Amino acid sequence: MTTSTPILEVRGIVKRYPGVTALGGVSLSIHSGEVVAVIGENGAGKSTLMKVLGGIVRPDEGEILHDGKPVQIDSVNRSVELGIGFIHQELNPLDNLDVAGNVFLGREPSKWGLIDYRKMHADTARLLEQLALPISVDTPLTRLSLAQRQMVEIAKALSLNARVLIMDEPTSSLTLSETARLLQVVRDLREKGVGVVYISHRLGEVTEVADRVVALKDGQNAGALARDEIDHDRMVRLMVGRDLERMTLPSYGTSGDVRLSVQGLRTNRYPSKEVSFEVRAGEIFCLAGLVGAGRSEVVQTIFGADPALNGVISIDGAPVRSGNLREAIAAGIGLVPEDRREVGLLVDWNIRENMTLPNLRDFSSKGLVQRGAEEVAAAAQSKALAVKSPSTQVRCANLSGGNQQKVVLGKWLLSKPKLLILDEPTRGVDVGAKAEIYEIMRRLTNEGVAVLMVSSDMEEVLGVSDRIGVMHEGSLSGTLTRAEATEEKIMRLAVGRNDE
Repeated sequence: MTTSTPILEVRGIVKRYPGVTALGGVSLSIHSGEVVAVIGENGAGKSTLMKVLGGIVRPDEGEILHDGKPVQIDSVNRSVELGIGFIHQELNPLDNLDVAGNVFLGREPSKWGLIDYRKMHADTARLLEQLALPISVDTPLTRLSLAQRQMVEIAKALSLNARVLIMDEPTSSLTLSETARLLQVVRDLREKGVGVVYISHRLGEVTEVADRVVALKDGQNAGALARDEIDHDRMVRLMVGRDLERMTLPSYGTSGDVRLSVQGLRTNRYPSKEVSFEVRAGEIFCLAGLVGAGRSEVVQTIFGADPALNGVISIDGAPVRSGNLREAIAAGIGLVPEDRREVGLLVDWNIRENMTLPNLRDFSSKGLVQRGAEEVAAAAQSKALAVKSPSTQVRCANLSGGNQQKVVLGKWLLSKPKLLILDEPTRGVDVGAKAEIYEIMRRLTNEGVAVLMVSSDMEEVLGVSDRIGVMHEGSLSGTLTRAEATEEKIMRLAVGRNDE
């Protein structure tokens, strides 16, 4: 039940940047014990609005009310004082600290002027138990997967005991079981009277947990849905202004020649397990499985980022030396990594510089980079991929998540790959950009490119793949065609059960 006076309310918020109006008069209210889902395409203004509430960005116009009284949120500390917690989409953990150190960073409990590690560890352990996260409080962040780091950020937000908790794509790196647990945490918070702002491109989660939906489009309110009005098609219509077909691609089978052959591959993550499979030209082959199954390690080894302990990787029958990035790229392999900001992009560089980086030899003459040729190629690729940006001179840090992903894609498309590896290709990407990425994938396979995809999104796995190889603890537990695959069969294989 909601109260008559919102905990937090924004009215007519405007935020302008040079040449861009990020927010053009947005209004939003959050009541105690209510889950408000904020949806919209990348670039709709969601993250800017949340940064206003988090004290990171100051609005140019509009007002903010806290318990019905006007307030100014001019700093992150002021936001925390008002009881606002924030789980950011892009993670910012400190790798040199352990789990407890990250959860209570800057708020460490003290005793006699010294950090009270016993209390900090005990409080962190309770939060990890609440999230059903089976890791130790003194585990270094460097040893955690991206999904586990995401859960640590969630634990950090919960430690604030916030009255309003803003969750920006909280499940983008989580498995199905972790997502289910997080949604239960959201329900528990609602029962305790916390107001939750839930931002997600996964509309199934929104349908499951939201009491109200507020849609943004082009920096303005595009509409709202009450609990009994929330469904997939209505939300898509509000976000994009039209109906979109469900996220599926036609499957054309596996008639092409073998493009990638992986035989007896052993990685550092699972040194005693071997992986063998093939991907054919014109095929989308998906590696599915639970987080920690070793999927990312396999594709990073294929790409040459990590050395193999054993095994043979071949492209069109020619072996590719393990642990050699240059040789892998020369063989026609490209990798769009799971964490685009950390390892896929140089975010302080512009679009042109990022897109041409792996292919500088193609844009050089006598050892000098030809900026004009770079610009022509990057501009053409940006247009082909519908990157929303006024020019290729825009820093990638200023792009939305979907447009950043398109830049990473464009970088490898310029190299004309034979094999394109996509690790969680639509993580944190809106429904419109998802559809565009899927169309790019099918266009590539129609041109004979082999696509190797890693995905934890079951709808994506079932709707996009031609074949699905399911991994469990470092090895393939089974392979399914699109026609054979069901969610139940994939999950059975993912947990190591190969029975019917």
